[in-house]
Amino acid sequence: MSLRRLSTLPCGRRSKWVVLVIWLAVLVLTGPLAAKLADAEDNEASSWLPGAAESTQVLIAQRAFQPVDTAQAVVVYERAGGLTPADRVAAARDAMAFADAPHVRGQVVGPVTSADGQAMQTIVPVDIGTGGWEDLRPAVDSLRATAAEDSQGMTTHVTGPAGIGADQAEAFAGIDSTLLLATVSVVVVLLLLTYRSPVLWLLPLLAAGAALTVAQAVIYLLAKHAGLTVNAQSAGILIVLVLGAGTDYALLLTARYREELRRHRDRHEAMAFALHRAGPAIGASSATVVASMLCLLVAEMNSTRGLGPVCAIGVLVALLAMMTLLPALLVVFGRWVFWPVRPAYGTPEPTAHGRWARVGGAIARKPRRIWVGTGLALAACCLGLFALNANGLSQAGSFTGTPDSVTGQQVLNQHFPGGTGAPLTVISAADRAGPVQAATVGTPGISAATDPTVRQGTALFYATLTDPPDSQAAKDTVDRLRTTVHAVPGADAQVGGNTAVILDAGRAAAHDNKVIIPLVLGVVLVILAGLLRAITAPLVLIATVVLSYAAALGLSALAFEHIFDFEGSDQSFPLFAFVFLVALGIDYNIFLMTRVREEAQHRGTRDGAVAGLAATGGVITSAGLILAATFAVLGTLPIVGLAEIGFAVALGVLLDTLVVRSVLVTALTMDLRHRMWWPSKLPD
Repeated sequence: MSLRRLSTLPCGRRSKWVVLVIWLAVLVLTGPLAAKLADAEDNEASSWLPGAAESTQVLIAQRAFQPVDTAQAVVVYERAGGLTPADRVAAARDAMAFADAPHVRGQVVGPVTSADGQAMQTIVPVDIGTGGWEDLRPAVDSLRATAAEDSQGMTTHVTGPAGIGADQAEAFAGIDSTLLLATVSVVVVLLLLTYRSPVLWLLPLLAAGAALTVAQAVIYLLAKHAGLTVNAQSAGILIVLVLGAGTDYALLLTARYREELRRHRDRHEAMAFALHRAGPAIGASSATVVASMLCLLVAEMNSTRGLGPVCAIGVLVALLAMMTLLPALLVVFGRWVFWPVRPAYGTPEPTAHGRWARVGGAIARKPRRIWVGTGLALAACCLGLFALNANGLSQAGSFTGTPDSVTGQQVLNQHFPGGTGAPLTVISAADRAGPVQAATVGTPGISAATDPTVRQGTALFYATLTDPPDSQAAKDTVDRLRTTVHAVPGADAQVGGNTAVILDAGRAAAHDNKVIIPLVLGVVLVILAGLLRAITAPLVLIATVVLSYAAALGLSALAFEHIFDFEGSDQSFPLFAFVFLVALGIDYNIFLMTRVREEAQHRGTRDGAVAGLAATGGVITSAGLILAATFAVLGTLPIVGLAEIGFAVALGVLLDTLVVRSVLVTALTMDLRHRMWWPSKLPD
């Protein structure tokens, strides 16, 4: 059976019912599996870190010294006027209670009093369990409750890696349901405004919901049985991407179907033509997103590498749903679903003389002046890139608020050496532990080191930093210490710990930026060249999308600094923003330029650009608004990294939809005329 014949199955008089029955059966089977996706999430540190990094190797090696994975919780006590004997007794009593708690593994250290006599700290090793962050929450909540109950008027906090991890788990708690509810609400409102129909909006939403369910089920199976890594971040972005991209595809197909209903008496025939005309553009759009996401597989960061296939699967399933389930639903319901503005056979197409036709006509009068002016304005926005600080976020800066662990770390830094709550971990060969420890203590930036513990020929000890663990000074100390211990003959020493993790993650992110960004551009360029059968047009479109990306990042950097007061951005932020903005931004250019090329074959390029903009302007603008709004939902989360991605992608999509695609690309096409399609030959 030919591909074209297959594409008509969703709109056949009998086959449409077969398509609906198949989708219903698939949803019955996949629904229970989709609900289990959260259980398959891997939020342990190793699922986020670069796999070959030294800090990751140390994390793995530590497991030989502990029966279970643990994270240090630091319970901090403070009395500004000075601690009393009763305070010390209360903290000692708490330490005994911590030692007997079921979630504590290993020796409880402390309470240790600060040199100024105003604070104490007790270090408690907490069982991470198999659930990562989520398993830390009840343990840390219990520690906080115990400390607060017997505080004797002191202020108490729980910080350290376990405290930070528990607060991150709290921030991500319910992320899937929160994002799903918020995203669906946004999509419903915007679909109602777009279609102005009390019924039609339901069909794209049902198709997008079905796509999300199937995608989550497929990803769950791959995570459980094929080693696919899924974490809270990728699961949350999946929801936004599937609903946003799926709705975009639905808008484009529905708009073309409505157009064809005015040309064909039979709705089945109208849908067949709509699929034939809009299908290649939707397929190419999906291919750019999928290919861009799969480029993430070459990333060093495990979290980045895992995001690629998760998003690619989501987009592929969204494409399948919008090309099969949605057409079948539209054909089943017939023309009345567009009520109150039903597209009757033989009526004129309103977009031919609408707002976007007038915009195209205005651009056609002076296209060169318009594209030069628009390009210069976008270039001016790019100047904000000088304000972008992508060197990473401190623990305090990673939250939009100030959770207890951040406050506790600030108190700890005031009264104890900066790295007390998050020491470095040093491992070496057992017979060289002494020289390695001596070299560690003698390294500038290290205030103390514990006695080595030996097991199975390997020694492990902890080193306390003099600076806060997420500071640049602490990162510099990690580099100095690695140089020192690596030089100890026969020691095979390595340095890990929280600060080393931050350092290695930053370097891996920088590597990923340099490798993946050019790779994505190359892949998208090849897809565009194949779709448009041209060389000039793909190069022009790539250039406009890169300009749009740089402008969005520049404006975002200014907003982060002067409006939201973020301290900076995560190291992976530029890459994530690039992949989403380029992949999704190219979508709208594909939707426009495939229609322009279609019209140019019998109108000429200049008039074809006006006609293409008139036909697609409204639907692409609606699609852009919906996609921007869905990504903006990420901005409601209390995690700075996700909030920044949501804001930047939403802003970039709006720029691309309202300025780059509608003005810049249209003006460039009119100015270049037939040269836009070189080496193909289309008329001016």
